[in-house]
Amino acid sequence: MKTVEKSISQNVKSAPSKGVKANPDAAQGLRDLFEHELKDIYWAEKALIKALPKMIKNATDTELVAALTKHLEITKEQVSRVEMVFKTIGIKAEAKKCEAMEGLIKEAEEIMESTKLGVVRDAGIISAGQKVEHYEIASYGTLCSMAKILGEQEAASLLNKTLNEEKEADSKLSQVASTINVEAFQEG
Repeated sequence: MKTVEKSISQNVKSAPSKGVKANPDAAQGLRDLFEHELKDIYWAEKALIKALPKMIKNATDTELVAALTKHLEITKEQVSRVEMVFKTIGIKAEAKKCEAMEGLIKEAEEIMESTKLGVVRDAGIISAGQKVEHYEIASYGTLCSMAKILGEQEAASLLNKTLNEEKEADSKLSQVASTINVEAFQEG
């Protein structure tokens, strides 16, 4: 096994750089990357506040509607919390377009457009919602780690609170899916 690891290590060291050319304002260190990712998730959360009402309007299951409605209110709190993180690290709250969230929201819209109103669409909304939650869990987990390494304990604590809320939302969607997916299967 050590021979394989050594071979990989040598190949990585000797591989010519064919990477992506960095922008002039590219992150120079972990702090820059942390701030960039914070701006990214700030945009993502604000975009989600606009997208969730459409998902709520298209959902028919009362438990799903309740879960999405509750998460909309929590997301509004999360936007405020991200603004607090910006304040604790001493920079202005600024959003940078999140290409991933834009894609996830677009996919959610496509799922709703390609399914009939009812349990099948509800199952699709849950699928789209869980993809969003998993993206947010990954983002907040990364941000928490970076904040701790940077010595930003207050920011890490705020970000961890949101991370836990995203995990709870994902768990709730899984719980709702256990019923809806069976109903969608029986219907089709």
